[in-house]
Amino acid sequence: MKVNREWINISDMMSGLMMVFLFIAIAFMVQIQTEQEAVKEIAMTYRKSQQSLNQDLHKEFEKDLSKWGAEITKDNIFRFNSPNVLFKSGSSEMSNQFKEILDDFFPRYIKLLTLKYRDEVDEIRVEGHTSNVWGNAKSKKDIYLNNIRLSQNRASNVLTYCYEIDNSFINKNREWLEKQFRANGMAFAKLIYKKNGKQDFKNSRRVEFRVLTKAQEKIYKIIEQLK
Repeated sequence: MKVNREWINISDMMSGLMMVFLFIAIAFMVQIQTEQEAVKEIAMTYRKSQQSLNQDLHKEFEKDLSKWGAEITKDNIFRFNSPNVLFKSGSSEMSNQFKEILDDFFPRYIKLLTLKYRDEVDEIRVEGHTSNVWGNAKSKKDIYLNNIRLSQNRASNVLTYCYEIDNSFINKNREWLEKQFRANGMAFAKLIYKKNGKQDFKNSRRVEFRVLTKAQEKIYKIIEQLK
């Protein structure tokens, strides 16, 4: 009888442990499901917001894209593609033509973002992009450093010019703009390629305006928590 009691005790203990493991597994599954639903909800909100912004950008600027040599990508990047219109070759000095374009573009761009997407915008970036060549420079180091300096100087000059535009709407929202507006030199980190796979040197030399939303930041935080 003593042996049987020991086996019964061991059996009860194993059953108890199985129940504990079961509860832990259920709790883990519930947590994972909750996190997945949170990510899904944020992703859906982000998608709807991106689609809405894309429609609004096209509605506001569709008629101007061709004359500006610009395009709006599916992920809402406003891209100025004509390097000869933007800057002199190898220079960060903006052309008068590009300044005139920005005088028209930027106040309307900021007005659209602040009136409808103010609470969703986390950052507005102006990015300078280059091709992966540089005159007679042959070493990869010199090509990279020259292009990173050029792209950063171009982005900074565009930001400075846009910030200093004397416009009533920009003046009214200048404090908000100071918290959101940033300039990034990308060098040739994101080249543009032709359909044949070769680099599109002309369109790789460009300036882009990019909006980052708070939905993206929330998704990144949840992903970090899941690691």
